[in-house]
Amino acid sequence: MPDQNSFDSVYQHSIAQPEAFWEQAAEAIHWDKKWDQLIDDSDAPFTRWFVGGKTNVCYNAVDRHVDSGHGDQIALIHDSAITDSVKTLTFSELQQQVAAFSGALASQGVEKGDRVILYMPMVLEAVIAMLACARIGAVHSVVFGGFASNELAVRIDDCQPKVIVAASCGLEPGRVIEYKPLLDKAVELAEHTPDKCVVLQRPQCAATINGDRDIDWHEAVTKSEPKDCVSMDATDPLYILYTSGTTGQPKGVVRDTAGGIVALHWTMKNIYNVNPGDVYWAASDVGWVVGHSYIVYAPLFARNTSIVFEGKPVGTPDPGTFWRVISQHNVKVLFTAPTAFRAIKKEDPEGEYLKKYDVSCLQSLFLAGERTDPDTLQWATDQLGVPVIDHWWQTETGWAICSNCPGIELLPIKQGSPTKPLPGWEMDVLDDDGKPVKRGDIGSLVVKLPLPPGTFPTLWNARDRMFSSYFSRFPGYYESGDAGYIDEDGYVYVMSRTDDVINVAGHRLSTGAIEEVLASHPDVAECAVLGVRDALKGELPLGCLVLSSGVDRADDDIITECIALVREKIGPVAAFKLAAVVNRLPKTRSGKILRGTMKKIADNEEWKMPATIDDPAILDEITLALKSLGYAD
Repeated sequence: MPDQNSFDSVYQHSIAQPEAFWEQAAEAIHWDKKWDQLIDDSDAPFTRWFVGGKTNVCYNAVDRHVDSGHGDQIALIHDSAITDSVKTLTFSELQQQVAAFSGALASQGVEKGDRVILYMPMVLEAVIAMLACARIGAVHSVVFGGFASNELAVRIDDCQPKVIVAASCGLEPGRVIEYKPLLDKAVELAEHTPDKCVVLQRPQCAATINGDRDIDWHEAVTKSEPKDCVSMDATDPLYILYTSGTTGQPKGVVRDTAGGIVALHWTMKNIYNVNPGDVYWAASDVGWVVGHSYIVYAPLFARNTSIVFEGKPVGTPDPGTFWRVISQHNVKVLFTAPTAFRAIKKEDPEGEYLKKYDVSCLQSLFLAGERTDPDTLQWATDQLGVPVIDHWWQTETGWAICSNCPGIELLPIKQGSPTKPLPGWEMDVLDDDGKPVKRGDIGSLVVKLPLPPGTFPTLWNARDRMFSSYFSRFPGYYESGDAGYIDEDGYVYVMSRTDDVINVAGHRLSTGAIEEVLASHPDVAECAVLGVRDALKGELPLGCLVLSSGVDRADDDIITECIALVREKIGPVAAFKLAAVVNRLPKTRSGKILRGTMKKIADNEEWKMPATIDDPAILDEITLALKSLGYAD
């Protein structure tokens, strides 16, 4: 048996004896029927786990805790920094409300295998609706609340939901976003028409109810009988989640039932080091994969108390919001995006707001979503005095590929690295010809097949495209789409998306490495580096810099210092001479910087307004900055 306190021992066990490793993990969840075959790889790379087993996601997340005598424990805390309100649900209350809404869905004709689109803000009912779908075997597809009508219509046509569940509105600082008009237009645009739309009326905005199609949430619940959990095959789909940036061809990542339960349950203790009853906060949105995995499912599987947060890291009302939530609710682990901490650092570089709160309950901070630059990691470490752990994962994987694991053994933290591949993940770095590169050399980060449980078994209605997108280029591997390297100690460094590795006069350079240097400048709050076309060198790096609040120096002086810093740290080979100071960077609602769109604007290529962009007006500012450097003409 492996030494459970040694990361390397546990990891080697998972690679050498994967069946024994995952069998042990699977013993921790409830099964209606154990599996007949742990892993079926006969149709590789479309691997299936726990074949023949039967279980239910909602039972594992809710009912089993009530049945084991923990019904009075708080399951969910809704903290709205926008409405200045807090609401809680115990596991018993959650069970009652989920069973009731399951009945409401069933009364609208929803059965096992039917799809239900959820178009919801960060309210408890969003979680209730997800669990209700899982309870009766419906496949939910959460679309980020406020998403554009045409993009919602594309998703309606792809997954063909029987019912859509929506709220009347979402709340942003200083404004109310009406969802119902967006939904009505999407239904009008879509070729597929849902049978019903269930509408949750929020007090900030009442939606118009279309009597022929729409039904009020509370009315639907009142008229229905609660439903029990339906036993599902281990390989049945739990949800479809469309990845950000989807345009004409939807890319619906599918998560299966049992693999997701087993893997996510395993992560809560082994990666995040939380125990039943601990408060865990993933400051994300249910519309993203982090929200699916770590607001809703994993914490509830592990009988943690999960926080559903409606607000922003700054502006609701100030940069101390995160510290207030941690202190008020006794948060043990916080998981958020580096973007959130860059925003807090920009507004409060000295951490004055942090001093107002007692956050001694916090055990660790986990960051993911974008690469964590060393400067942000160091700032968070200095301010909080706890391990700040960068970990790397994707919508497709459903949980982390690489991470430090305080629940097993906290390894030395190396800035810029999400540490080592996790148990179950065997990684390589390959060149364009599919051959392994030397340790320390940049290449394509890949994972040896089969992928572990909890990852995506397929794309919805797009099996061939899944193969061509992820498995065709490097046979026997999953192509992550990220570029990076592995050092002599086995630490992985994720530098950029593969298409963000630029070729400057024959030298392959990572834009992430240049960003890391720029972010180390004391006046730079965050930055983005693009590879723009150059007639002489092929490509050149171009930097957009956002300065920290309160900086009172000339932009040209800061730019000059940044250029010198890149020359010092990376060398003249980077040919870094193009930089501009901007007020903001264009981002998705999940905080990812839209580098690809910025590059297309710079290179005068045709581009489309990203459906996931947080504020379209930012692109006008970026275009002006690029024009000042001789691009985007």
